Amino acid sequence: MSFSTMRNGLAVAVTSALAAVAAAQSSTCDLVKSQTKIESYKRFEIEYTSAQTEYWSTSCGDLKPSCILMPTTTSEVSAIVSILASNNETFAVKSGGHNPNNGFASIDGGPLINTKNLDQVIFDPKTETVRVGPGNRWDEVSKALDGSGYTAVGGRIGNVGVGGYLLGGGLSFMSTEYGWAANSILEYEMVMANSSIVRVREDNHPDLFMALKGGGNNYGIVTSYLLQAYPQGDVWGGNLIFDATPEVTEAMLAAVRDFTENYDDEKAGIIVTAERTLATLVDIWVIFLYYNGPEPPEKVFEKFFAISKFKINTTKTQSIHSLLSGNNWAILKGSVYTIGTETMPLPNEANGAEVMKRIYDSWVETSDKAKFVPGLVASVAFQPLPKRLAQVAKDKGGDMLDFDTDIDRIVLELDYSFIGSASYDKIDKTMRETYGGFKDVVTEYQDSGVLPKDVYLPLFSNDCFYPQDYYGRLRPEKLALARRVQADVDPKGFWKTRTGGFKIPSEY
Repeated sequence: MSFSTMRNGLAVAVTSALAAVAAAQSSTCDLVKSQTKIESYKRFEIEYTSAQTEYWSTSCGDLKPSCILMPTTTSEVSAIVSILASNNETFAVKSGGHNPNNGFASIDGGPLINTKNLDQVIFDPKTETVRVGPGNRWDEVSKALDGSGYTAVGGRIGNVGVGGYLLGGGLSFMSTEYGWAANSILEYEMVMANSSIVRVREDNHPDLFMALKGGGNNYGIVTSYLLQAYPQGDVWGGNLIFDATPEVTEAMLAAVRDFTENYDDEKAGIIVTAERTLATLVDIWVIFLYYNGPEPPEKVFEKFFAISKFKINTTKTQSIHSLLSGNNWAILKGSVYTIGTETMPLPNEANGAEVMKRIYDSWVETSDKAKFVPGLVASVAFQPLPKRLAQVAKDKGGDMLDFDTDIDRIVLELDYSFIGSASYDKIDKTMRETYGGFKDVVTEYQDSGVLPKDVYLPLFSNDCFYPQDYYGRLRPEKLALARRVQADVDPKGFWKTRTGGFKIPSEY
């Protein structure tokens, strides 16, 4: 080999090495590290490992971001977005990590923006508002407001993160009083695709303001929310737990149907959940109860208390912080967790028993197919969505879901938890079959005239499984608004192509 050939080979090798170094240095992780003072952690560092355990689903924590970035200010978020705009790396933004869809608030290989340090809770009694950072969980917000005599409309389980919850709309115990949680947002502070910082209100960016109320992560990174605060003292609530005997199940389904139709007290809130665990050896009903006051009027929940003898009753007078943090027992940390949803019209009293039982039986039959999956816990929650809630939401300016007041509805939430990722494909199929089965039952009863047919049944974003078509179930005018706003604020498709989540379809 000649000296010239050796020299040329060495030059190529050096050039390749230098190119590799330059590429590495141009990664978001390295540029943030070298150009800013933003906290950043890489794999095997204690802070990185700890942060990855905070997801509700272990499958999200199993994804390994190239680094975790932890900004403390809006300006730092802007700096990260500016760096991301100089490359083509995919990334994710995480608030509390309760969304179990892989790739929505988690990522494998790209940078993760963890908003945990954007944790301000600033209450202003003069304006009756509270500014909240997306890095909070709702029990942290309630703790900060504890003793102030005020509350914010938020999650029903304290460990739920603020950011994803609010961007998905947010169903609350207080929703029949104050609407979706998004209806109480007065201002969004956010970082746009061009890294500019904007405060979005109804009076300065009305279309974007509307699009954010259930619009997910399609328009930017929200770094704080200005929320309307509401006076609140002690509340009453807790859980009732029953064995799911046939008699109890029949009475429970009748009670939740009746409660939804005759929602006479807007201060009352409820989630009625059926749970099946350990290869169906445990089969129970769990009710989450709430009343905005120290004691509920006797008749508000009487049909639930009249159901057989409950195994456990934890209801009591307490602070809202105590109630929300107390509900954290329902989180099954250490498991893979999936969530899905469907929306149904409320059947009338004459047909209620038949329709509700068909929905319940459909869930039992489909979940039985996965009953031997290790550690399986299957649940279905019946969440009342009465006409009153839709009216309050409209009165507060509306939102992307845009429910009408023509009918009462029930939002069905499905959850499957299990141990290890080996069974994910099976549960993925089971989840699709479960909410698909619900839709089939509803369609059958609509076709036979038992349920109203020409009614609007959007999907609740916070509860959607990753393949569900959230935007396709919205009203056409809301979908058109979302597309128009996206074209205006993100013409290059930065958020659409670089992050996960429910994306606005260009066409159907």
